[in-house]
Amino acid sequence: MTIDELKMLIGNGEADRVEVTRSTTDTNKFREAICAFSNDLGGNGLPGYLIIGIDEKDGDFRLPITDDLMQQFAAYRSDGQVMPLPVMRVEKVDHPGGGGEVLVVEVKPHDMPPVRFRGRVHVRVGPRKDTASEAEERVLMERRAANFPTFDAAPCPEGLLDRLDLETFRQTYRPAAIAEEVIAENHRDLKEQLAALRFYNLPRDCPTNAGMLVLAYDPLDLFPGAKVQFVQFDGPGLDDAPLAEKTFTGNLLTILSELDAFLNGRFTQRPVKVSELREVAVFDFPPEAVRELLMNAILHRDYQSTSPVRLYQFSNRIEIQNPGGLYGEASLNNFPRVNSYRNPIIAEAMHVLGYVNRFGRGVARARRVVVENGSPELEFEFEPHHFLATIPKHPAR
Repeated sequence: MTIDELKMLIGNGEADRVEVTRSTTDTNKFREAICAFSNDLGGNGLPGYLIIGIDEKDGDFRLPITDDLMQQFAAYRSDGQVMPLPVMRVEKVDHPGGGGEVLVVEVKPHDMPPVRFRGRVHVRVGPRKDTASEAEERVLMERRAANFPTFDAAPCPEGLLDRLDLETFRQTYRPAAIAEEVIAENHRDLKEQLAALRFYNLPRDCPTNAGMLVLAYDPLDLFPGAKVQFVQFDGPGLDDAPLAEKTFTGNLLTILSELDAFLNGRFTQRPVKVSELREVAVFDFPPEAVRELLMNAILHRDYQSTSPVRLYQFSNRIEIQNPGGLYGEASLNNFPRVNSYRNPIIAEAMHVLGYVNRFGRGVARARRVVVENGSPELEFEFEPHHFLATIPKHPAR
């Protein structure tokens, strides 16, 4: 952004595309603004701007724009409080009055509205920023229905409402995704509630692919690869005898819950001598690294493939393979710093259910715990149709 463009934005005041503030601490207000700009209720298709470091009543006010401040605002994209992930950019621009800088957060209209912050849909009409009414939220839902930018957002004509585990949706998913008071005031029928969370397509009157994958009692007839296959081998190769086998099937709520229970306690620590007087406890395979990479595989896999996610444990390594290569803007050169979401609705569901804490951090966290455990570095293999992560076993000492 140029300084002239900034002057023009500020000169227009706090209209539907601009919010200026001198504060750096009202984090809820900032996220509400990002959410509202993402929803673009007016439908102008233009970015919204949150401008930090301007005091309209004090022209002499200047705010130091530090790297920490820029990182604070950049983190609002991926901390999981605004869902689905907003499309935004953070930059420093010279202060229009000279002698300093301002922080500009550019937020592009989302192609999968409604976007929520802590379970509430925020919108902006002129200078007013508020929680969306049911009518306003319906406008956003209808706009999203015209896009279908990803496979999980597309309608699933073969899906039926009575195939969904609606009781689990009511008792487990909905309370985690939507604020309690919003649910209490909600007068929409069940299809509309599902549609608001991208699990149902109202114009087609059928669940979305995400709705079937997350909530259907058994989606395998429609998505035969939607499962996780575990095999433990008695040696380093596929030709060694299998010691244990298990296949996890069902909807994603079931698969994720069963995987959590399966991994819990599976990997134990053992003492390793580091000197004559000291030992440290290490894992053969750090469980947090296994979990992070497995959740990453489930989140990013290609659900149109008939291949399962594979969790193979060998005597010297664990391999986690998911169908679907790097997606979107992600490439060999920028992995894992840059990632794009093949399944943004499934990503949101996994965050809502607590299986993903923050976005874009899984590989980095896995690498960290492997280093802390004293294990060899993780290995990654990228192919056009699959992604393989390898966790080497801690070396014997």
